[in-house]
Amino acid sequence: MNIQNSYQPEEHAALYVVPTPIGNLEDMTFRAIRILKECKLIAAEDTRNTKKLLHYFEIHTPLISYHEHNHQEREKQLLDKIRNGESIAVVSDAGMPAISDPGSELVQAAIREGMDVIVLPGANAALVALVGSGLPAQPFTFYGFLPRKKKDKKEALEKLKNLNSTLIFYESPYRIKDTLETMEGTLGNRQASIGREISKKFEEFVRGTIQELFSWSKKNELRGEFVIVIEGQMETSFDKIQQELSWWEALSVKEHVEALMKNDNLSSKEAIKQAAVERKLPKREVYQSYHID
Repeated sequence: MNIQNSYQPEEHAALYVVPTPIGNLEDMTFRAIRILKECKLIAAEDTRNTKKLLHYFEIHTPLISYHEHNHQEREKQLLDKIRNGESIAVVSDAGMPAISDPGSELVQAAIREGMDVIVLPGANAALVALVGSGLPAQPFTFYGFLPRKKKDKKEALEKLKNLNSTLIFYESPYRIKDTLETMEGTLGNRQASIGREISKKFEEFVRGTIQELFSWSKKNELRGEFVIVIEGQMETSFDKIQQELSWWEALSVKEHVEALMKNDNLSSKEAIKQAAVERKLPKREVYQSYHID
């Protein structure tokens, strides 16, 4: 068990997870700027990209690279600095670290060491696309990037197809057409939305069925990063009616009659008659099961 009280009166070192703008620099919060200025070191997915951000906001904190290829060797180095009383910030190229970006391993390691991990709220493409889709915002399931190979992609979608929650995926412009085609074949022609270049100058939302989105993708030049939001598996009214009609399937005939007597306040004679109708059985057979068997 791990209990963290993030905001204590005294100064203490911590790992700060700092989201950065996904396109519009105005999405950078005052707090994020302050934390990046106050930390002793910033661990960045790509120091070249982060330098541009720091320059814009006049932040002079030193940078160190932290990405999927070097996170293991960097981990000890960064945690040692926190042990020595230096707060560290981790950022990705855009958005929230650890969400389809580096950061989760460092967070896990810091928690194992009993260090404070303070996550700042900020820009996130998945939630913007979810709300902007017009589809139910809860519950939702965030998947991230699907596998690249078509077979693996289809297998992943098969595991998700029966979920009632709204599904959220990230996708690149190079695979969006293939992904939409695979989605239609696996999930069926559900309601869906594409959020493209979220928060940037050419932000665009395309809403419709998966089939309509696939047709749109074939006719347009696709650029930028995409978020695909898909309607969850919806029960048809026929399915709901069938479930309501067959509530008694797991019960014996006698239990069925007793349930009708209790729930609908029926006499045994009335309950036997109704159970016979619902089960499509002769009334004498239900009578025998209730009184004799």
